[in-house]
Amino acid sequence: MTAHSPIAPAAGATFPDAARTAFAAAYPDQSTKLNHGLVGHGLLTLDALATLAERMPATSVEYNLGKLPLGVTAEDTPSNGLTLGETIRTIETNGSWAVLKNVERDPAYAALLDDALAELEPIVAGKTGPMLHREAFIFLSSPGSVTPFHMDPEHNILLQIMGVKTMTVFPARDEHLVPAQKSEDFHGGGHRNLIWQDGFKARGKAVRLEPGDAIHVPVKAPHFVENGPTVSVSLSVTWRSERSVAEGELHSFNALLRKRRLPVGKVSAQPETQGIRRLVYRIMRKLGA
Repeated sequence: MTAHSPIAPAAGATFPDAARTAFAAAYPDQSTKLNHGLVGHGLLTLDALATLAERMPATSVEYNLGKLPLGVTAEDTPSNGLTLGETIRTIETNGSWAVLKNVERDPAYAALLDDALAELEPIVAGKTGPMLHREAFIFLSSPGSVTPFHMDPEHNILLQIMGVKTMTVFPARDEHLVPAQKSEDFHGGGHRNLIWQDGFKARGKAVRLEPGDAIHVPVKAPHFVENGPTVSVSLSVTWRSERSVAEGELHSFNALLRKRRLPVGKVSAQPETQGIRRLVYRIMRKLGA
């Protein structure tokens, strides 16, 4: 393997060369299981995360009771009645779920994110262009917690740090799971949670994640997560691309057209190539449409 290979190993890598090889084969459209080297990292212990959480702004933290139905709506999600620090320090027994958002705003966690994504950047750049808007999220879950059926707008790799969970991932762009109008609403600011039907389960793939495992989740691939019998800590490293930006623009364009009772267009598997429609959308947006 030459020094210029996009999957060449690096000293002290977050993602070993086998993981980079698997990622290169799957990215950007397929989910795949990977492995990583961040288990036991000092920034990812419960004490370190509780300290981080307490200095983060309230808008960067979300936490609630963890034992939820797969299809719960945002407004029906119950509070756990604890402070954030209490939630994290007693998460083994309080039945909660928490996410620390945009932890890359802290310099130490920014370095952790940058080091991890630098190993994948050559692969990503060759397929969807530069990594844009890099972010990191940390998820903490009590035993038995459930993260409801939802989708996210970013390219995402979830790294399991502590505990065991099962993530069930569904194909992106399946309109049986996510109707076109839901995508339009989502890109207009609608909530990430999706309507669940029991018949959906056969369309997904359940992947068990233990410490040292990771999973690549494509843009807007619906998924839900079921935590195992112990506390779970996971790190999510994400980025946007010209492809994910283009998809958002085209669904937003369709929302404008639908509102005016005009025919909507198909968003292709390579939306970054739909330059004319994107240009028209940008012009309409600039004109206040």
